[in-house]
Amino acid sequence: MRNKQPILLLLFVVGFTSLFAQQPAKPTASEIYHNLQKLNFVGSALYIAAHPDDENTRLISYLANDVKARTAYLSLTRGDGGQNLVGPEIRELLGVIRTQELLAARRTDGGQQLFTRANDFGYSKHPDETLDIWNKEEVLGDVVRAIRKFKPDVIVNRFNHRNPGSTHGHHTASAMLSVEAFDLLDNPTKYPTSAKTFGTWQPKRLFFNTSWWFYGSRENFEKADKSKLVEVQTGNYYPALGLSNGEIASLSRSMHKSQGFGSTGSRGNQTEYLEFLKGDFPKDKSNLFDGIDTSWNRLEGGAAIGAILNPLEENFNFTNPSAMLPQLTRAYELVKQLNNDHWREIKLKQLETLILDCGGIFLEAVANTNTINPNGSYEATFEAINRSDYPVTINSIKNSNGKVLLAVGETLQPNEKKEFQMTITSSASKVSAPYWLSQKGTLGMYKAPENMIGLPETPAPEQVVFELQLSRTEIPVTRDVVYKYTDPVKGEVYQPLEVLPAVTTSIPEKVLIFSSEASRVVPVTVTAGRDNVTGSVTLQHPKGWEVAPAQGVFNIDKKGQSQTLQFTVTPPKEQSEGYLNVLAQMGDQFFEKELVTIDYDHIPFQRVLLPSEAKIVRIDIEKKGEHIGYIEGAGDAIPQSLREIGYSVTTIAPSEIIASNLNQYDAIVVGIRAYNTVPDLAFKQTELNNYVENGGTLLLQYNTAHRMVTKDIAPYPITLSRERVTDEFSEVRILAPNHPVLNNPNTITQTDFEGWVQERGLYFPSEWDENFKPILAMKDKGYGESKGSLLVASYGKGHYIYTGLSFFRELPAGVPGAYRLFANLLSVGK
Repeated sequence: MRNKQPILLLLFVVGFTSLFAQQPAKPTASEIYHNLQKLNFVGSALYIAAHPDDENTRLISYLANDVKARTAYLSLTRGDGGQNLVGPEIRELLGVIRTQELLAARRTDGGQQLFTRANDFGYSKHPDETLDIWNKEEVLGDVVRAIRKFKPDVIVNRFNHRNPGSTHGHHTASAMLSVEAFDLLDNPTKYPTSAKTFGTWQPKRLFFNTSWWFYGSRENFEKADKSKLVEVQTGNYYPALGLSNGEIASLSRSMHKSQGFGSTGSRGNQTEYLEFLKGDFPKDKSNLFDGIDTSWNRLEGGAAIGAILNPLEENFNFTNPSAMLPQLTRAYELVKQLNNDHWREIKLKQLETLILDCGGIFLEAVANTNTINPNGSYEATFEAINRSDYPVTINSIKNSNGKVLLAVGETLQPNEKKEFQMTITSSASKVSAPYWLSQKGTLGMYKAPENMIGLPETPAPEQVVFELQLSRTEIPVTRDVVYKYTDPVKGEVYQPLEVLPAVTTSIPEKVLIFSSEASRVVPVTVTAGRDNVTGSVTLQHPKGWEVAPAQGVFNIDKKGQSQTLQFTVTPPKEQSEGYLNVLAQMGDQFFEKELVTIDYDHIPFQRVLLPSEAKIVRIDIEKKGEHIGYIEGAGDAIPQSLREIGYSVTTIAPSEIIASNLNQYDAIVVGIRAYNTVPDLAFKQTELNNYVENGGTLLLQYNTAHRMVTKDIAPYPITLSRERVTDEFSEVRILAPNHPVLNNPNTITQTDFEGWVQERGLYFPSEWDENFKPILAMKDKGYGESKGSLLVASYGKGHYIYTGLSFFRELPAGVPGAYRLFANLLSVGK
């Protein structure tokens, strides 16, 4: 009875993923039962889409937890080109955050996570553009590789491959690549490297996860031919959990916090529709695995394994799971003998986990530090405990290369903890930052070592293997070496042990604007990654710039301490831009990386190594006014960018938005998506309008029309839309050449729209009151012209400005023309 309801499965659904994301799993009996059910299902499903948050968590949760299939989501990108609602990180750093959010989602819904090397370069309106920038052949090869490695029986696409230009180009491209890959997988001459490494493969069938939305309306969907549609019911309710599959899915989707995808759980019957595209059409249209043997009988030699494990599922011992250890270890021995390499490794790992969980066997390797240098040493503590009566012996503890670290030879007595300490010298010769950022890629593709392509994150640099023996069965158990400490609020906190350079450096300000020939002092921070570091620092710079002194000297006694060196940088007379690159030297070793940390409660602590550099820009720029108020939105770096050109910027809290208080500011800037993320703004528009009416300048950056706290964001009617111009090189047509915002105090020309990054702008208004003056027009190739990127209105004595231009990307990127235009916007009326 495969549909037997246990007392039930807990871990994969309970919403404590963020708090315990880095802690070792400590499963309950009902959770162990759930994993035993998964062990007895021999089949896999793969879901394919373009970005983090594209995935249908309801279907993934259904496949993983109801069907019990081994389920994964292949996201072609890491979402680097999106926006960030939780902090200022964009581009590569946002990709790191969204990678971890995907992993948190999969820990919640029970799936696995895969990637290609494709880079989310920003919104694309057509898959042809997407595939050209991505390098279609490389991404297609990564998709083929992922499928051959994972070997799914069923593939499900999130998007429709037949309607190019109707949605995000990345979306359509992901489906097109999946459809094309389906016909290449079994051909060893196509992408022969992955065929040789993983073998060829042919999934049974390919679906498109459709819904009424893809038909334009529910009415159209009701009328549509559904002969090729498969329907599955995904609203199942788990009584002992008090949660439905839809509620599990919402917990998973809510992990995409940087995108504001918090979701409310749904209850009741829910139907997912899947359109059959290729392969073998299922006779049972409610079963995606119809006609596929997903029992142990699928494998040669599997019947004997099923004969052991199926009765355990039927008669699961919830009060004493360790009573099943004799059968589980016997099954482990039989699985080791399977000829099918793919399933042998998967099922051995699942059995290993079950055996440890049933016996309450806890194994851990903890370092006394969270970072070491390449081939560095650390003190390790190994903990082992057997909380059952079943005999368990630790024969030895080895490193990942098979070298014996400790020849233990001890039996673990019931519920008696054993600890072993020793000094370990790491064999890791390279740093352990995100592997896809270790080399400079292209606009559309990251570079990665061949053996890491597709992995969600860099494997732990330090691992140990506990060589266990349970009765006559030997089981090697691999554990990552971790670091942990006790936080007075959070309690036990885990962090990965990471390999970092002996020295990292940074220039605090990433963009340095020189508006005149005057020199400025640039601080460089040197941080020690070990005790007693001594060396020198030089600043490499573009031709025409001068840096003094030629080098600075650092001498730091303790790991973690920093020293700041001062350099004087003098710009050329003419306009120029380039980079200051920091190069530290100790003996014959050179160091050129900055260490960036990312610390949010909903994802594990992240360390990222990036080039230690700052952009330097010499531009002719003038401004009027001095004191700018800034109302924070979803998070951006605009305030620091404005300080770079001489403004004094003060953050205004929502409680401080009172007309009498606002009058002290020459202009007020509202951060991106503030009206989506700051509830108090629903009650503050009158105060802001009064500020403008009394002579102030209010500059509102982009918002989305979805989930606004109020529609009244301006003194005159304005309607936001999804219009955007994604081509950062697109021509900009000036509609109001004589308007002050294009002439005072800087004269704006076509040159000022050169060098923009990722896009022109996004979420432009589509309709506006006649009091608004459109300033610019722009369009993507093949699309209509948009005039809503920059709107200016006079109101009373002041000026209201709404702009969807992506200043939040351009200013931190040091785009000269963007600075000049933004200064004009703040100077209007002065």
